[in-house]
Parts: sequence; C-alpha cells; structure tokens
Amino acid sequence: QVQLQESGPGLVKPSQTLSLTCTVSGGSITTSYYAWSWIRQPPGKGLEWMGVIAGDGSTYYNPPLKSRTSISRDTSKNQISLQLTSVTPEDTAVYYCARGDERGYDYWGQGTLVTVSS
Repeated sequence: QVQLQESGPGLVKPSQTLSLTCTVSGGSITTSYYAWSWIRQPPGKGLEWMGVIAGDGSTYYNPPLKSRTSISRDTSKNQISLQLTSVTPEDTAVYYCARGDERGYDYWGQGTLVTVSS
C-alpha cells in the first residue's frame, strides 16, 4: 500500500518561500512507470495542478506557476519536495502530493493547509 504524507510549515509570510515535503512509503519514487505531482486547492476553489516529477527526475510545471515553482526529490529518503517562491495570500491553499500526472492519480496524501499571512 502506497502512502504519501505532506509536511511543512502551516504559515508563511508574504514574499517568502513555501517549502513542503512529501514522504512516500510503500513504493519507490524512482520507479520509471510512476510520476509524482503537487496539487493545491485554495479555499472555496477547485484543484490546481502545480507540477510533476517523473521517475527519471524530469520535471514539468503548470505554466502560470512555472516561474515560482520547483519540485525536487531526495531518493535516499524517498521524498518529493515543493518550493514556491514569492508567495502571496492567493497561495493560501491545501497542498497535496499525489502519485500520477494529469492523466490521473491513484494515491493522495491527506493534504496540508498552508496559510500565507503576515
């Protein structure tokens, strides 16, 4: 059973960098068949795909967020990381990591709420 767990600060100040980690258990993040995505959901809004890291480490980002988003991995810890720079209150959202890409997701983390506020 694959499990994903997001972790990181729940409060970030405007203009700072949001950093989150997704720890994966029950499956390797380097398996070529699978990709790992970050997705967010602002309060009262729909899901927004942010980007993905493939099994070979290649990354792809949602164009509107590309200039501020970075996804990386630590294969020794089986973790996926997200960094979002220059945050504003509009970046307040529940952030999820999930296995899969825009074609579909089969495992999700429980999500973590990040609030951007001074």
